[in-house]
Amino acid sequence: MPRAALSPAAAAPADPLQVYLAKRDFAITPEPSPAVHADAADPVFVIQKHDATRLHYDFRLELDGVLLSWAVPKGPSLDPADKRLAVRTEDHPLAYAGFEGTIPRGQYGAGDVIVWDRGRWTALGDPRAGLAAGKLVFELHGEKLGGTWELVRTKARDGERGENWLLFKKRDAHARPRAEFDVVAERPDSVAAAAAPRSRRARTETAAAKPRQRRPAAALALDALAPKAPQPATLAPQLATLACAAPAGGGWLYETKYDGYRLLARIRRGAVRLFTRNGHDWTAKLPVLAAALEGLGLQSAWIDGELVALGARGGADFGLLQKAFDGSGTARLVYCVFDLPYLQGRDLRELPLDARRALLKSLVDEQERPLLRYSAELEPGPDGALATACSQQLEGVIAKRRDAPYRSVRSDSWLKLKCRRRQEFVVGGFTERSGATGEIGSLLLGVHDAAGQLQHAGSVGTGWDSQAAQALHRRLAALAVDTPPFAGGARARGRWSRRGPGLERWVRPELVVEVEFADWTEAGRVRHAVFVGVREDKPARQIVRERALAPDALPSAAPTAASSGRVGRMRVTHGERIVDAASGLTKLDLLRWYDAVAARMLPHLKGRPVAFLRAPQGVGHAGFFQKHAERTSIPGVTELDPALWPGHEPLLEIRTPEALLAAAQMNVIEFHTWNTRAAAIATPDRMVFDLDPGEGVDFGAVRDGTLLVRTLLDELGLAAWLKTSGGKGLHVVVPIAERLGVDVVKAFARAIVAHLAQELPERFVLKSGPSNRVGRIFVDYLRNGEGATTVCAFSARARPGLGVSMPLHWDELPALRSAAQWTVADAAARLAAATADPWADYWRKRQPLAAAMKRLGFDPAAPLRRA
Repeated sequence: MPRAALSPAAAAPADPLQVYLAKRDFAITPEPSPAVHADAADPVFVIQKHDATRLHYDFRLELDGVLLSWAVPKGPSLDPADKRLAVRTEDHPLAYAGFEGTIPRGQYGAGDVIVWDRGRWTALGDPRAGLAAGKLVFELHGEKLGGTWELVRTKARDGERGENWLLFKKRDAHARPRAEFDVVAERPDSVAAAAAPRSRRARTETAAAKPRQRRPAAALALDALAPKAPQPATLAPQLATLACAAPAGGGWLYETKYDGYRLLARIRRGAVRLFTRNGHDWTAKLPVLAAALEGLGLQSAWIDGELVALGARGGADFGLLQKAFDGSGTARLVYCVFDLPYLQGRDLRELPLDARRALLKSLVDEQERPLLRYSAELEPGPDGALATACSQQLEGVIAKRRDAPYRSVRSDSWLKLKCRRRQEFVVGGFTERSGATGEIGSLLLGVHDAAGQLQHAGSVGTGWDSQAAQALHRRLAALAVDTPPFAGGARARGRWSRRGPGLERWVRPELVVEVEFADWTEAGRVRHAVFVGVREDKPARQIVRERALAPDALPSAAPTAASSGRVGRMRVTHGERIVDAASGLTKLDLLRWYDAVAARMLPHLKGRPVAFLRAPQGVGHAGFFQKHAERTSIPGVTELDPALWPGHEPLLEIRTPEALLAAAQMNVIEFHTWNTRAAAIATPDRMVFDLDPGEGVDFGAVRDGTLLVRTLLDELGLAAWLKTSGGKGLHVVVPIAERLGVDVVKAFARAIVAHLAQELPERFVLKSGPSNRVGRIFVDYLRNGEGATTVCAFSARARPGLGVSMPLHWDELPALRSAAQWTVADAAARLAAATADPWADYWRKRQPLAAAMKRLGFDPAAPLRRA
């Protein structure tokens, strides 16, 4: 807020929010009215970016049931040399900590407000005594700010109104020179991303105009079942694992395996949006279904189900479903719903499946809404549920554990059993039908292997009529290319011509089809294949060969809580807690990942200082970096000699799998390592280039930029290794001989990036600010400074989806789709299928830099400019 005319310390009204109330008309402003709460064990802080008459930052600390507030015109700085003016303003209610929106013109503080940072704060000493004395020292644990800070009151000048303070960063591991990293410029956006609230008057008028909807009976029991929780903006569906036999024992229910499109319905503020399994919005395609779901009278929900088209006999028909979407069919569409992950402000994902389905069943009334159908449980016959389904000519069944939570991953608590083998394939080519111009004769099929390469999987030449054959021909002809998209080519009948009946024509591998077949051959080809239809809801890059779990690998039906409490010899506390709401991955999933990858990850950790990113409340909530033991020690984590980094607390090191798991147990999601080993703390053994794309840069440009970085390094005679960041960019790592100091290596890295930016200014930029790199890539050389860190290979990232930093072969780069292509949910499958370590030679390579510096014209003896 602008400078207050009242000194809060001097006035101190009996009601601490009296000034706040006097300044606002809550019939007009959307700001929250006061509600005093007791302090939490770790009180909150918030920094709100306020674009009023002048842009400034409102810094607020929770104390005694209110938010103490200061207006900071230039915003906070991580540079201890910056002493930022902070003008004390009126106390605010605690509810203000979550406020984002627009204060209307004519109101006090009119302008836009966003939550720029938030988290918890800890006073170092008595905060009330410090406030009275004019010196408040504290730690911040936010999403952007961390470490120790200080507020100091300045001496009042004659005639000066209000209180002026100085806000500044104390020197610690979180401090950074502003020349290297200006946190206000680098991270300008909201951490809450909340929609701007409407004014009270607007909300009242809307409520009066809208008919009051009944509260569903199912919602009445929610208070006793699940706590209130914010609704996830997006939700990935739980996927089933293919199995070749039904699981033994009880504890399982069986549903029909529907032959349709997976569809998730999100209801927010009564409005319905419909999403495919890959997040595509199909609401406009299905307005009647959206209206039927709105008729349920819900304010908020996530509903999971399958959209099917019913044939003449009442069963699902995938061909009819496709015709319904291309406008050539009139089949009846039905949304078969089978799960309820969220309802009326409650997150139900941790409830057992039986409980979620009971709530769902009470919501869906088939007689009143024929477009909605509850997916009823199948009663197994004497030969089992699968035999019953096959006798009814169904595609198969889905077996689900009754006690299992909902997880947005492929899970063995859901199993799919098919009457006949059937899966999706990517079309890599086709042949033309002999004697029929403009019709396909066969489709050449492929699936992706663990390295992301498309492998030939045979062909299919039946299952369509003449009309469908022509439609496929038109679609594929538009994708024609000159060379086979399959790894190593795909020879058929020994001919490679692209013209003529029966001869192969190659296409870009974008079209996905579903095929039914008898079995796989030893060479990995399908036998007796029949075309089922085109899949519009699944991207080609996700299509792999499905491998069924053998009977001895099927999960037991033991209760989830009893089977998920340990990883190795460690008992996991609160393993059921969701770490990432976007994917549903839990703390137990995270520890299982680190347990599975420990042997590969430890060589990147041992002997090297490490920093932790801890997120006690999970992804999307306040986290903090930890470089030192501080007040909380982690069992098994080694404290290094304090003399390694004078003036700081001891650094940390991970030496054993037990220490890695113990850190994850203590809510560590990310592991970041130094470029120096503890044994030679002043001389780096690697140089890191982090390609950070600016706004408007797609991932294809990041791939191209990475190749250009490698090309320059090759010209300098330096071999480099590649890994994903698990976030937005890619990392290029150069192992070097431990001969030069940190400042020299950092300056040389800067010179390399400066050369790139000079030669290719349309692609690369040397300065890090977001306004500088719009449409370009900042190759972050600052990772090479003293105490700077880079996320460790195989570390998870505290971002939606829990991406993983994955080492790669350089020849995998062209097919790479994302810097977060592998996640905690699926990275283990890549490692299991890998035949060789892409970084096997990295450990033996220690490259001197003298020759490379000479080639670039860099003089290491020259005075080092401040990067």
